[in-house]
Amino acid sequence: MTTTAEFPSLMLRDVHADERPRERLIRQGVQSLSNQELIAILLRTGTKKESVLTIANRVLKEFEKIHELKHATFEEIVSIRGIGEAKAAQLLAAIELGRRLAQKQVDSRFTIRSPQDAATFLIPEMSSLQQEHFVVLFLNVKNQVLHKQTIFIGSLNSSIVHPREIYREAVKRSAASIICAHNHPSGVPSPSPEDIDVTKRIQEAGFIMGIDLIDHIIIGDHQFISLKEKGYM
Repeated sequence: MTTTAEFPSLMLRDVHADERPRERLIRQGVQSLSNQELIAILLRTGTKKESVLTIANRVLKEFEKIHELKHATFEEIVSIRGIGEAKAAQLLAAIELGRRLAQKQVDSRFTIRSPQDAATFLIPEMSSLQQEHFVVLFLNVKNQVLHKQTIFIGSLNSSIVHPREIYREAVKRSAASIICAHNHPSGVPSPSPEDIDVTKRIQEAGFIMGIDLIDHIIIGDHQFISLKEKGYM
């Protein structure tokens, strides 16, 4: 069987109808399609000179790895030859929908029993962020996630992270405990002295408020470190 992925320069009219991406999806299921073919379906049409498969292949070459597409901006996509504003918007909408669906899978009253659980909940969204985000999970007495909130965006600094902002929200949500987390865009989750200092300040405020800081998770490139497991709390 000849697949369109093997010959990216083929025009669709040169490919047997049964082997075209949309027809293969209908007949064999979406899992049978290559990344190139999935992108081609999203783009829908090519140009007078190039097939949609050729343009889809160019998208993959531009971003090298499929997961890099989640970082793509509108300007980057529309700069690719053969892609206009409409096609760029279609791609970005599909990427965002996929991200939201992935997050939704872990958002429904997720129970956190370990640092790994917390990381599983947070990594899908936080490992791809280009700036540092400081996020707090508010938990009930069963360690179920009541609410997730980004407290601030930017480099972690003890003068910026105010425990009162965190615990004001915790009281509002009737949270029994909290878990703090932030990402390192460098991909390396090793804690800095500032990370440890901020954690201790939040933990001390929690003792006074009667709301336990369970852990502080630092997220890198699909890896994490628990400050509690490392003995910093």
